[in-house]
Amino acid sequence: MNSSSMKTLRSRYRATCMIGLGVAACAAVLPAWADDAAQPSSPASRQANIGVATGLAVGAAAGGPPGAIIGAAAGAWLGDSWHRQQQASGTLAENLNRSEAERTRLSGAVSRLSDSLEQATARASQLEQSLSATDEVGMDVNFRTDDSAIRAAAVTPLLKLGALAASMPGVKVQLVGYADPRGTAAYNLALSQRRAQAVATVLGCAGLPRERLLIEARGAVAAPGGADDADDFALERRVTVRLVLPAAPQPLAVSEPAQPAAGPGASGG
Repeated sequence: MNSSSMKTLRSRYRATCMIGLGVAACAAVLPAWADDAAQPSSPASRQANIGVATGLAVGAAAGGPPGAIIGAAAGAWLGDSWHRQQQASGTLAENLNRSEAERTRLSGAVSRLSDSLEQATARASQLEQSLSATDEVGMDVNFRTDDSAIRAAAVTPLLKLGALAASMPGVKVQLVGYADPRGTAAYNLALSQRRAQAVATVLGCAGLPRERLLIEARGAVAAPGGADDADDFALERRVTVRLVLPAAPQPLAVSEPAQPAAGPGASGG
């Protein structure tokens, strides 16, 4: 075999090896390309283009045309992978910035809530001090003759007073029912009890627990000087409502008296 034939065989062998190496390199890169293909397609990145050019140049210098193909493929994959990592890092940094902004916003909200709570506590303390310096806090509810229904004009003030008492732990409300002297003592005692119970119902609607009510019925109260005056009678048909602070002596609750059966035509004040 002459020298020219040997050179031809060597050239063919070298070309076959280079093709084999190219196929092997492509086979090694294909799984990565398959993973990338599963993701949404996007235009070639600048990094991928640089990888193609660099791989092409290096591969061509190292292995001729087959090396150029292998280098271009490997360079494209490496460049695109680096580009995707940069994108992921940017997304992570953006999420961290958003989280930091949200944390700052929440910190501000907590600070404002804390300030509001401190202000509410201070106002409650001032209110409690004001009530402690006041001899009596309350109101009187007046009634018609022989009636225990609360007038519409008295409902709103009672609800406000009940809400105030309910917001102050330890504060109780004393209710004392009265009647004018007309009628029997037993009837007027039962009537004054019904009046106090009617006021207690309204205070309960304002959120005041029943156990914080001190209910007392005193029946008829004699008019000053024994006068039989309609105006005096109107003032005596009432329920006094008073707040009892924890530090103040608390009157004992009077148990509800049994209501006697009223005789025919019996009525009171």
